[in-house]
Amino acid sequence: MNYSHLLQQAIIASISAGKEILDVYHTNFSVEYKEDKSPLTLADKRASDKIIEILKPFAFPVLSEEGKHDSFEVRKQWKTLWIVDPLDGTKEFVKRNGEFTVNIALVENNLPSLGVIYSPVLKQLYFAAKHLGAYKIDNQSFEKINFSEDTFSLDALIQLSQKLPIEQTRKKYVVVASRSHMSTETYQHIEKLKALQYDVEIVTTGSSIKMCWVAEGVADEYPRFGPTMEWDTAAGQAILQESNAELIDLETNQAMLYNREYLLNNWFIARRKK
Repeated sequence: MNYSHLLQQAIIASISAGKEILDVYHTNFSVEYKEDKSPLTLADKRASDKIIEILKPFAFPVLSEEGKHDSFEVRKQWKTLWIVDPLDGTKEFVKRNGEFTVNIALVENNLPSLGVIYSPVLKQLYFAAKHLGAYKIDNQSFEKINFSEDTFSLDALIQLSQKLPIEQTRKKYVVVASRSHMSTETYQHIEKLKALQYDVEIVTTGSSIKMCWVAEGVADEYPRFGPTMEWDTAAGQAILQESNAELIDLETNQAMLYNREYLLNNWFIARRKK
């Protein structure tokens, strides 16, 4: 598997999707609501179409939040697939707080081996692949890269990026939580950490940025005691795995698996390894 080439195209797809999202973000867009009451905008649809278009030459099936979901009878034959959330954090998009991302993961034999998470407003890009490591490029370095499909160089991007995790000097145990989905169970978990003599600091943000902060080392863990879907976590898990961190399914106490019969995730914790 040529992870460098796959990663390069996944990055181009994420940046291209980000442009589609920002085109809508700066307009007076309308909001629809799906059957599960979650919001949907033109940005979700345009970003999904762009990602599928760019990834199509690889001939791997795509499982996208906004695409058609094949039956498990069909999907269980897939050994390799893309799992995509074209706009993770639509609630944050609607609030216009900038805390939303594009998530693209490659999953092989039920485990993510490549992940890209791009924040179009913050101009931050996190990316990782098996044997290549995990990286972050911040907004200042981001402006130095030409992401045109004809001229983009993954090697040049890596040279301008920081390898994850990034060394930290903080003393508190940092727990990152969802800005829009803080649950009672999350509060109870934090109280347990305090009882174990942890000096806990809580920070909040939206979308998969939470997993990126754990991968980066800004936070020690992200507990999620509430509903998420496979496309919410696959890319983040790939980045965590390559940065000496992990995403653990609390039902199995193992790494989260993907392309399951039921796409709703169990509760999980993303955390730095000790």
